[in-house]
Amino acid sequence: MNIAEIARMAGVSRAAVSRYLNDGYLSEQKREAIHRVVEETGYRPSVQAQTLRTRKTRMIGVIIPKLASASVGRIVEGILSVLNESGYQMLLALTQNDSHRELEYLHAFHGKQVDGVILVATCFTPGHRRMFRESAVPVVIVGQRLSGQCSVFHDDYNASCDLTRLFLEKGRCRLGYLSATHRDAAAGAERYRGFCDAVREQGHEELAEHFVTAAFTVASGYEKAAELYKRYPDMDGLICASDTIAVGAMRYLREQGIRIPEQILVAGHGDSDLAGVTEPPLTTVHYFYEKSGETAATMLTELLDGREGAVKEVKLGYYIVDRAK
Repeated sequence: MNIAEIARMAGVSRAAVSRYLNDGYLSEQKREAIHRVVEETGYRPSVQAQTLRTRKTRMIGVIIPKLASASVGRIVEGILSVLNESGYQMLLALTQNDSHRELEYLHAFHGKQVDGVILVATCFTPGHRRMFRESAVPVVIVGQRLSGQCSVFHDDYNASCDLTRLFLEKGRCRLGYLSATHRDAAAGAERYRGFCDAVREQGHEELAEHFVTAAFTVASGYEKAAELYKRYPDMDGLICASDTIAVGAMRYLREQGIRIPEQILVAGHGDSDLAGVTEPPLTTVHYFYEKSGETAATMLTELLDGREGAVKEVKLGYYIVDRAK
């Protein structure tokens, strides 16, 4: 089957069939006639031919740092929900938190293998900024804010401020903090900055130095909690940059015979499934990860459709999940 045969069977012109296949304007009568023939014959247009003709692949590249992450999984679900509705397919690229591999994928996608790119970002380098400027396809960033670049990000700073204030209001005034790398501007630098500003505004400036940096793993949370506790054994509260880090910290504290939350109250960020099944359940911050994926995919499809006034930056909110009431 080809377009000419479909047109003959439907009693319409080849141009009408072409408009139908490319979602162009058609009268309902012609659209219904073509649809009936397509359904009866099982006709599927050649993807390669469509790509050559329209210069569109209907493929979106999505670059993620890792698979074993609840937040990344929720972001991808949000992206898929929009792409499926919009007729795009997703090409998933996994970097394993390697910024060089991230640049390799951006370079590959830059060669028009996809119509656009969604980057679930962690850290930016000068190479990233250069690639964004030179990319032949639009790029939307999720999870980080980069000035001048389309991005969807979370209010990490104020979330961390509010979580720290909650601890202080509960009378926990000897706090420690397990940070993520500050190369990660959102989960690392902004969440730590929120912690620091919150303790300083309450007259506890010395607490800003009560921190160590951990990786986003349970094992690192365990190891770095041990390091921090040995430095500050009188801690009565511990805030962690992620739920995963917090779970590792809780494991270490329990092994030391420390009662949670009676002796040390622990909290994380992310509101992952882990946070609800720990014993005791973990106080945490809920971020709208799935919504961020949906918003990024919508932003990208609007850019590809050439819609005027497409949004450049979106900051999403949060709420505290207080499980230590």
